[in-house]
Amino acid sequence: MRLMGLYGGGMLTFMVDIGHRTGLFDAAAAGPATSAELAARAGVQERYAREWLGAMVTGGIFEYDAAARSYRLPAEHAACLSGATAFNMAPVSRLHANLAGQLDRVVDAFRHGGGVPAGAYRPAFTEVMDGLNRNALDAVLVDAVIPLAPGLVDRLRGGGRLAEVGCGTGHGIVLLARAFPRSSFTGYDVEPDAIERARAEAAGAGAGNARFEVRDAATIASGEERCDAVLCWDTVHDLADPAGVLRAIHDALVPGGSFVMVEPMLSSNLEDNVGNPMAPMTYATSTLYCMTQSLAAGGAGLGTAWGEQTARRLLGEAGFVDLQLHPAPAGNPINKVFVSRRGA
Repeated sequence: MRLMGLYGGGMLTFMVDIGHRTGLFDAAAAGPATSAELAARAGVQERYAREWLGAMVTGGIFEYDAAARSYRLPAEHAACLSGATAFNMAPVSRLHANLAGQLDRVVDAFRHGGGVPAGAYRPAFTEVMDGLNRNALDAVLVDAVIPLAPGLVDRLRGGGRLAEVGCGTGHGIVLLARAFPRSSFTGYDVEPDAIERARAEAAGAGAGNARFEVRDAATIASGEERCDAVLCWDTVHDLADPAGVLRAIHDALVPGGSFVMVEPMLSSNLEDNVGNPMAPMTYATSTLYCMTQSLAAGGAGLGTAWGEQTARRLLGEAGFVDLQLHPAPAGNPINKVFVSRRGA
């Protein structure tokens, strides 16, 4: 029964993905409906909606009134599956579908070593990560995460320089550029498709103080003006050379400059993570993407579950001081925010 629960949950994940992409969850959040009414709201085929609802009801996500043949998405469930808020977890389902496409190659790496390169997951992975992070960035980056670094808000209001390593589609940089128009912002990522989208978003938002480069983060300290702050959002654990990049980030900062690093909230010790409901998915995601793509590049294979203790050690070895560890804002149960600075 434990295995059947796992397998059923895995299949329901794909149903959540469908509900998210078709707008069925947003349609259901408007109130109870028959399958025909819900299909009409979402603009989908009724027969597909009805079968999908069967999975949703028996999976405990929807409620069903048999007499009225009406389906209801409880408000507390709708909060986790609909709307443009940081609490909408429906986009996470897209990650599963993307990672599953490389299972054969991961199995081969188990047998023969190496890994699956990051490019194998793209271009779809770019969209997946944008969906995972966009609402959270909207909710907390400017008003809750950046203020965790002492004095950083004042520096950016006065005209500073901030860089993001692993900026993806650049949404965070655009948000910061619009919030602090007197400062300049640079996003770095190694994936050209992500940078192309970032430049388009910045242009559309009129964020002339934001720019983006396809660049290896290990080189950011060379030949450029120093940064007042560097941001990394769920990036460091993916890097081929995390220790080297942390040293480069340290050297790219002005003396006393801030480093804000958002990473999974786990221990480096497996025994400490037993019972943590986020741990199984974290280790699995690492196996299927984070660790394997680093190993494919000949890297350290740090993994998603590198944990607080290893993070503290690598930050200290890179030269960062005054490390403060904060719970992620808005009740995020997955991440923590590491705030440190370059010494004088």
